[in-house]
Amino acid sequence: MTFTQGLIRARGHIIFILGLLAAFGLVYKLETAELELKAPNQEEITVTPSIPQALHGDLTEEEKQWAKTAWVYFANNYQASTGLVDSVEKYPVSTMWDTASYLMAIISAYRLDIISTQEFEDKLGKALSALDKLPLFDGQLPNKAYNTLNLQMVTLKNVATERGIGWSAIDIGRILVPMNIITWNYPKFMPQVKAILNRWQLSKALKEGELHGATVDAAAKTVYVQEGRLGYEEYSAKSFNLLALDVGKSNSYKDYLAYVELYGLKIPIDKRSPEQFNAHNYVVSESYILDGLEYGWDSISKEFAYRVYQAQEARFKNTGQVTAVSEDNINGAPYFVYNTVYTDGKVWNAITEEGVDASEYKTISTKAALGWSVLYQTPYRNNLIDAVKNLYDPAKGWYSGVFETSKKANDAITANTNAIILEALCFKKYGKLLALYSDSHDTAESKISPAVMPMAVPAEKPKHASGKPKK
Repeated sequence: MTFTQGLIRARGHIIFILGLLAAFGLVYKLETAELELKAPNQEEITVTPSIPQALHGDLTEEEKQWAKTAWVYFANNYQASTGLVDSVEKYPVSTMWDTASYLMAIISAYRLDIISTQEFEDKLGKALSALDKLPLFDGQLPNKAYNTLNLQMVTLKNVATERGIGWSAIDIGRILVPMNIITWNYPKFMPQVKAILNRWQLSKALKEGELHGATVDAAAKTVYVQEGRLGYEEYSAKSFNLLALDVGKSNSYKDYLAYVELYGLKIPIDKRSPEQFNAHNYVVSESYILDGLEYGWDSISKEFAYRVYQAQEARFKNTGQVTAVSEDNINGAPYFVYNTVYTDGKVWNAITEEGVDASEYKTISTKAALGWSVLYQTPYRNNLIDAVKNLYDPAKGWYSGVFETSKKANDAITANTNAIILEALCFKKYGKLLALYSDSHDTAESKISPAVMPMAVPAEKPKHASGKPKK
């Protein structure tokens, strides 16, 4: 086959790559355009002159063991029948967010030499095959939850539902992160990624540049609702942006930006009130940590992340309480708690998804502590590590955290906690996980390929005599 013939046969893949290149250019333009950010009715942001550097270098022997322990969770909770992993230990349900965490865990474990190339390819290929088979809510986008044993659409309580319960645009944005990483670094799997994204009607999750989820009302009608608050909204919008989709409104930090003063720091918050918009404006660690580990932050999220980190450090300095807050599962009612820097008008507020007070479950979050510990080289990182470094069972994986008051372990074991730990350690070794080119630290080319035009891909499907593609 001649070079020209090769180009013709690979034209679909080339178009896909060129589209992504254009999207990366758009991301850069959007980032630089917002350098002079001013919030409505607020003074201009004063940029912190010297933000601490992230931690980079080889893993210590202890850190290598931490990474292996995190992977134990995924080995234990893998469902061979589908290729997916349970979101919580021995609970066969997964959301798109949790499935994204699993894909990120596979990538991180491979780069850290925890799993072999064969296992990496087998696990990744099977997971992508499962995603391509998922029944979709209203035939458009992934349902909010699936049974990991049989891929049935289910409620969050694992009750089968033929139609589904709706989709989360934030969760879909999360799973687009590993999709982008796979496309650029592991072109062998690009045809599977293309098939999945061609099947999902991603534009349905967007309305006038804003992320919208779907739910079902009492009359069984599909209702579309705006999703995301400051931090999560911009983080999830970035991956849609990389696919050249219009998320201009969700990608903007300034539309609903306000501040709350805490220990002399101006902490960025989302000014949309839960009373008016029926959604809590949580300020937590996770969205900023993921943005740093995966994208390396943009100019604004870099500033906001550091302020959120500083607030937690300041609470420790003022009270002696080690602080690393985020949302986490717990073993027992109410099962999921948001531990926040700020939400619903209160600082250090802990609430359930329904907004019920959950102060007794205030927690030092393992994923937040270890995530922050690699993103900032400050003395406080040692306090964070000391607080959580023993919160694991070597036969099961990492616990979610430790309760502030009782000092007992929050022994819920989840895909999300263990995946973020793997991501954090992979970041320390190689730099940001979503790198367009080989600009990560000490790149292992066999594990993290530079972005190249993937020509060695399967040919397009045969065409009919009319020249129209075969459907």
